[in-house]
Amino acid sequence: MTLELVIPALVLGLLGGGHCLGMCGGLMGALTLAIPAQQRSRRLRLLLAYNLGRILSYATAGYLLGLAGWALENSPLAMLLRVLAALLLIAMGLYLAGWWHGLTRIEAIGRGLWRHLQPLASRLLPVSRLPQALLLGALWGWLPCGLVYSTLLWAASQGSALDSALLMLAFGLGTWPVLLASGLAAERLLGLLRQRGIRAAAGLLVILFGLWSLPGPHQHWLMGH
Repeated sequence: MTLELVIPALVLGLLGGGHCLGMCGGLMGALTLAIPAQQRSRRLRLLLAYNLGRILSYATAGYLLGLAGWALENSPLAMLLRVLAALLLIAMGLYLAGWWHGLTRIEAIGRGLWRHLQPLASRLLPVSRLPQALLLGALWGWLPCGLVYSTLLWAASQGSALDSALLMLAFGLGTWPVLLASGLAAERLLGLLRQRGIRAAAGLLVILFGLWSLPGPHQHWLMGH
């Protein structure tokens, strides 16, 4: 695992903040409102616990898919996995920029699992203890999300379960500032990330990263420069 992979994963999580707001911002606000009045002084710690649970779920999913990627590493399917991961990153960039929304269709893949997890998450409300918040966040991490699925496939294409888990951990840490700010009602930051120019720039950077990830001779040329 190198900074050449960790840094893009962090940036991808941060730049995907606008999508995270659409998927999880409302849930984050609901979780905040669900904190009992007598526990409001502990809001920051509870929000940190929510997000820690969510990020650990991302890392777990990354490890599981990384095992599959490792099993395919020496097979002809490995190249196909890398190409598909790069194409999904490009599609994610188009979505973040608001230029194409077809990627949201893949979120249907996880809706069946979420239907079983959602009742469990609802039983944990209202939240009053840190372990309760951590478990709720861990369940929340399995919410269907095209951005997470795209990043998971990219992580799985690395051919190492540990590297896949670390990439998803880095991605989750990148999403942390936006969702934490959402829970704390940091309107200035949230408003900035919703601006059309910021979204277009974020989408363009993700598209460029997807093009860089696409297997081909251009990778060696870019690395040389």
